[in-house]
Amino acid sequence: MVHVHLPEQPHWLVSYYRVGRLLHGSLVLFILESWLYGYMLLLSIESGSVFWIIFWTSFFLFSFVHIFLTIMDAWSRFQDYKKAKDLFYSYGLRPRLANRFIGSKCQRNAALQAARELGLEDDLKEYYQKKGVKWYHYIPYFMVMDPLFLIRRAFWRRTFMEKYYRPKYNFSNLQPQGVS
Repeated sequence: MVHVHLPEQPHWLVSYYRVGRLLHGSLVLFILESWLYGYMLLLSIESGSVFWIIFWTSFFLFSFVHIFLTIMDAWSRFQDYKKAKDLFYSYGLRPRLANRFIGSKCQRNAALQAARELGLEDDLKEYYQKKGVKWYHYIPYFMVMDPLFLIRRAFWRRTFMEKYYRPKYNFSNLQPQGVS
């Protein structure tokens, strides 16, 4: 078992925000889009134009459904963060462990936040760079490799329905005395 010297640990809400920063930004955009498309839908209903009603309904439904998908994705990435933090704390930064979280920008952000809180962020960034990961790799790799990903149960389960992960360690209690 490998344990690292712990930097000061943030509150779990801070970690949750940092893990899903991109997703939380998307959530705000989808809420604003839903509001705008809902308003346009109401105007089209008042005008009675079937074409515009169908047009704005489709845009509204797309944005509205994505509000919930984004929330579920952020939840799943937070579960990844807790797993990564436990694994990195227990076993150190090993390639096999880092590869579990390399598939998407959001998963890498979860692992990077876990590594940051353990003082391993630079090592993980270096590892991902050596593996060819670029800062602009936003589209998950599995989407590029498998165009039929939307019909795969594993995609839905892993992206939106990750099971709750109970951390093995209470990292706030593992900090040296005098650090809050």
